[in-house]
Amino acid sequence: MKDSTYSAKNIQVLKGLEHVRKRPGMYIGTTGSDGLHHLVYEVVDNSIDEALAGHCDKIDVTLEEDNTVVVLDNGRGIPVDPHPVEKVSALEVVMTKLNAGGKFDKSSYKVSGGLHGVGVSVVNALSEWLEVKVFRDGKIYYQKYRRGAAEEPVKDLGPTEQQGTWVRFKPDSKIFEEIDFHFDVLSNRLRELAFLNKGIEINISDVRDAKKKEHNFKFDGGLKSFIEYLNKAKNAIHREPIYMEAEENDVAMECSLQYNDGFNENIFSFVNNINTREGGTHLIGFKSALTRTLNDALKKLNLSKKIEESLSGDDAREGLTAVVSVKVHDPQFEGQTKAKLGNSEVKGIVEAAVNERLSAYFEENPGVARQILEKTLLAAKARIAARKARELTRRKSALESSGLPGKLADCSERDPKKCEVYIVEGDSAGGSAKLGRDRQFQAILPLWGKMLNVEKTRLDKVISNDKLIPIITTLGTGAGQSFDISRLRYNRVIIMADADVDGSHIRTLLLTFFFRYMKELIEEGHVYIAMPPLYKIAHNKKVSYAYNDAEKEKALKQIEEETGKKKDGIVIQRYKGLGEMNPEQLWETTMNPETRRIIKITLEDEVEAEDIFTTLMGEVVEPRKKFIEENALSVSFLDV
Repeated sequence: MKDSTYSAKNIQVLKGLEHVRKRPGMYIGTTGSDGLHHLVYEVVDNSIDEALAGHCDKIDVTLEEDNTVVVLDNGRGIPVDPHPVEKVSALEVVMTKLNAGGKFDKSSYKVSGGLHGVGVSVVNALSEWLEVKVFRDGKIYYQKYRRGAAEEPVKDLGPTEQQGTWVRFKPDSKIFEEIDFHFDVLSNRLRELAFLNKGIEINISDVRDAKKKEHNFKFDGGLKSFIEYLNKAKNAIHREPIYMEAEENDVAMECSLQYNDGFNENIFSFVNNINTREGGTHLIGFKSALTRTLNDALKKLNLSKKIEESLSGDDAREGLTAVVSVKVHDPQFEGQTKAKLGNSEVKGIVEAAVNERLSAYFEENPGVARQILEKTLLAAKARIAARKARELTRRKSALESSGLPGKLADCSERDPKKCEVYIVEGDSAGGSAKLGRDRQFQAILPLWGKMLNVEKTRLDKVISNDKLIPIITTLGTGAGQSFDISRLRYNRVIIMADADVDGSHIRTLLLTFFFRYMKELIEEGHVYIAMPPLYKIAHNKKVSYAYNDAEKEKALKQIEEETGKKKDGIVIQRYKGLGEMNPEQLWETTMNPETRRIIKITLEDEVEAEDIFTTLMGEVVEPRKKFIEENALSVSFLDV
């Protein structure tokens, strides 16, 4: 019988930052790659806060050998004088105590982008070692820490004319699954910060390899430069992005927007430099003001008679690229992820500011106003057509016995959390998959013919497309604005296509569709790519499979070592298509949860994903050509 005694001896007291090391996921979300990179963001956020306070205009980030990171800024430098309560240097307090810092004091920082409740002390706790140099009051102050604890008191290293803070740290291998900083991941976030804070210079360099990599970011145009970056692979319908700014009741609002001839809306919202992926009151205010202002402008320019009803929010935002950024002293976020702003007063401030300034812009630039309004009128007409198409689709579904596509082989399990659907390229592979699957929880939907590239068409064409209707109906969620993830019929949506160029194309088209019209599927981790083997290797009635060339060579070497023969009697089959496998082979290699390999599709950087989809799948050829030229030598697999 287990001892159920619960007394004082069961109560653990964790000293210093021990609780951070005990439960790192509570503070940085994960000990995987995202959490590792978050360490850098926390240190950089301190420097950005100095910039927001007007005391810093340059930040340098360096990736050194052994994945050591250095962050240097030219801000005021962390205070080093004795703390009145803790009785040690303020620097040591900041580095070793949670919830310690100047960001709680409005006189020190009007707003803070790095106030996540954790800060640089968590970076210290999760590092094997960390060292700080503070350049302040004409002197250099230094302190080193090991796993969150100070090794020695703060030392005076002598005079300097420099000002700022230098932080160097090495993440702890006892905490993180793998320590490998990705230059591109860090660059994307630093670029974003440079856009959001115009005039600040942010540099990143990677000196881990002999070939040094570096990026220098400085955008005097701020959000206008951000919009130009987001729209660089699109055809803008007015040359200059529209820019607005306002400040009221300690809330500063910046906004920039530009319309393109595409059909997707791309709005990014930020609070104190934090990407609010789920929006919030600032985004609600922006959207409300935009729709109202456009409807008012239609009446003023006598264009409202072209449609029988007012513009909807969807009409107003078709082809829109916008960035809304607010700085709030005391932001109230909904949930731990800080993905949604909850301050009710911000909605009214943003709504009034956008309405006033956008109305004034339209009056001063009637030509641009007319171009934008003509775009929204086309969107309204397409919306009406899409509504009719949806109604037609519903009527068709009602006439069918199950409401599901005829080619779908559904599973018998009715709990969506236990089900998965394979979207399979071709009727031949679909037939093998239907015979080889586990009918209890695996459904099969074969695709046939050329799929629609949704990047180049409106929603009304998408939901009436005979190749996409079966997918929308099978998943049960609807698409676009009517998408509802609570209606998803399968926990896993697995794309299974041939390991060749055509298969890659189909995967790309499907991912483009999911990204544009069912993005939450990806965000919530429901989309996967099946990994069928490239080779079947047979020898003496023994069969094995290899999923890449390296595995093939390893298998061949193993056979040679076991038999002493060099490829005698070995038969290697290169699979060009799923249809070449019989049902048993397909189950064994690609569908059996015990042995298969599947890749989970994640959305780590929405800005970068937006750029890639637009570049590779959009109408404009020049950015795609440039991308191919820049990346051609990096191709590791090309089916010929």
